Formats: sequence, C-alpha cells, structure tokens
Amino acid sequence: MDVLERTASPRGPPGSELWFPPGDFPFPVLAAAPVLWFHGRSVTVVCWGTPESFLYHLETLENSTYKVVEKKWGFQTKAEFIINRMDADTAGCYRCRYKKQYSWSERSDTLELVACMVSPSSLLIKAARVARLGERVSLQCGSAHVPLDRYSLAKDGEAALSQHQNGGHRGNFIVGPVNTSFSGNYSCYGWYSGSPYVWSAPSDALELGVT
Repeated sequence: MDVLERTASPRGPPGSELWFPPGDFPFPVLAAAPVLWFHGRSVTVVCWGTPESFLYHLETLENSTYKVVEKKWGFQTKAEFIINRMDADTAGCYRCRYKKQYSWSERSDTLELVACMVSPSSLLIKAARVARLGERVSLQCGSAHVPLDRYSLAKDGEAALSQHQNGGHRGNFIVGPVNTSFSGNYSCYGWYSGSPYVWSAPSDALELGVT
C-alpha cells in the first residue's frame, strides 16, 4: 500500500524550519512526510509544539470519537510518532495536542492518512493526449470489473483527497482551461464510499500535453 496525506502546511520565513505566531499556546501542527509510503513500511508522523511542551498525544478517530493511540514524554519542540504498519486498520484521521505547564493546547487540524493497495489496478484513465491552450479537457476513470463509486484524480503522483467524483462507477473530471502547467502524467484512484481511507492502486499514467 501507499499512503497519501493531507494537512495544512506550517508557515515560516525563508530559512526557518517552522514558525509559530506569538502566544502561550501556539496551535499544534501535525504532518507526515514523505507523501507516499509502501505497504509494510512504517509511517512517521510529527507533531509540532513548543520547547516547553513536555507531553504530546497522538489521537485517531474511532467510532466518531478521537482516542489517544500514543504518548510522548520529555521537553521537546516536536514529537515523532511511528505507525508501524499502514493498512485498513491504521488509515484514517489523526490529530495531536501537547501539554505545557498545567494546561493542554488545542488539538491540531486533522491529518488524513490513506492506504493505497499495491496490487495491480483494474482502473483505466481515458482522455485526449494533446490539448490546446485554453481548452477544457475531460478525463474519465473507471473499472469494468470492480464497482468502485468514488474516484480521485492525480497529476504527477500527487492526489488531492477533495478531488473525487461519483459517476455511477465511473469518475469524470473536467480540467482547465488548460495552460502549459497542466502538461504531465495523470492517473486515478478508486475507492468505496464506505471505506474512504482505503484506495485502489493507481491506474496506469496517461501523459497529457498542452500546445
């Protein structure tokens, strides 16, 4: 499986590793990198706090409730949590928070981790391989054998979780008006609406050129 993650990016001035606005309890930031992971490998998730933080909690969503899955003690600006194996059981929504002095910070924004199968994909992606500047391009994704009902479009290996379509077992994506930045390799993923964090393997890539 691969893992795709989405989270808000930390903000900082050039040359800085991370910057927080002033305040007693800066908002924590939860992130995972790199974006893609393979089946059987662990995933490292980092929670950013403050140098005075002495306890960090990593939480995951289970049955509509966030539960603590791991704790890290010790004064440190960030805490690293290792998810030993990313699969259908560990994919999902994560948050973190830290404790400083006698109080807890707010919880971070949600980090969504998606497990992607590495078995051969049955998905196909179709589109015109060449488009003219200013045109809109239709890309279709579907499977003749697996009745998936959600799809995500990826460009050069980067998929956005919010870009999904329900087209009756077929995803239809319209991109554009296109310019040269739209040139690249497109592929798609599929999943069942009842299991939003377990995706199929990606389709073979389709190269799109813009002239």
